[in-house]
Amino acid sequence: MFVFAHISDTHIGQDRGDGGARARERTERVLRALDELPGELDAVILTGDVTDHGTPGEYTDALKLIDGSRHAPLHCPGNHDVRGPYRAALLGGDSADTSPVNQLHTLPGATFAMCDSTIPGRGDGYLDDATLAWLDDALARAPGDRPAFVCCHHPPLPLHGQYVDPIRQFGEDRLAAVLARHGHVAALLCGHSHTPAVTVFAGLPLVAAPAVVSTLRMPWEGTADGPIDYELPPVLAYHVYDDEGRLTTHFRVVP
Repeated sequence: MFVFAHISDTHIGQDRGDGGARARERTERVLRALDELPGELDAVILTGDVTDHGTPGEYTDALKLIDGSRHAPLHCPGNHDVRGPYRAALLGGDSADTSPVNQLHTLPGATFAMCDSTIPGRGDGYLDDATLAWLDDALARAPGDRPAFVCCHHPPLPLHGQYVDPIRQFGEDRLAAVLARHGHVAALLCGHSHTPAVTVFAGLPLVAAPAVVSTLRMPWEGTADGPIDYELPPVLAYHVYDDEGRLTTHFRVVP
């Protein structure tokens, strides 16, 4: 059994009249909840929008939070992130390198392909040809005797939230063709939706993590004050991949 936590959309630096203190406090709260678990996790992942504006200062704050946790998250960028500062601060790379930030993590019990679905300067997502080629090769090299999880920020299909569906990941048929070649892929994991969502893509489970910073209300819930609720507490997901090859997800509110 492989158990891991999934958080997303911390938006470090989001200033709602408090200099970004609210986003930092909510992120600290979630990481503290994970740190205080009596049991161990096999991994923690963070599916993008680590920061709100992608500035070096925001990444400095994010790195302090990440380094201060006993569970260092595996992460990928979101549309609010900026590749150069992201790569320099969080990965120790070259700030002048603006190529997609793709990382493969081979853990004892699972493989995580963290893909960059961002389009610099835009809100919508797309896995470019270089990223898809990297993913195809990474999955071919990953051990076939353990599950592989493909992670990115943008969901590759509509989730029926009017705010994010227009800026979801497009060109998804190309991704589906890559996934069809690798039978050890267990699920796709993403963020961006600001609401927990579970569906199926290319015959595989797709789970969108709730956002740490805010919650998107769905159209039928009433959105007189706008679709984004900043008062609801942060939520995280726990994923369990069991010995039967089944993925189960539990969502947990962080008070």
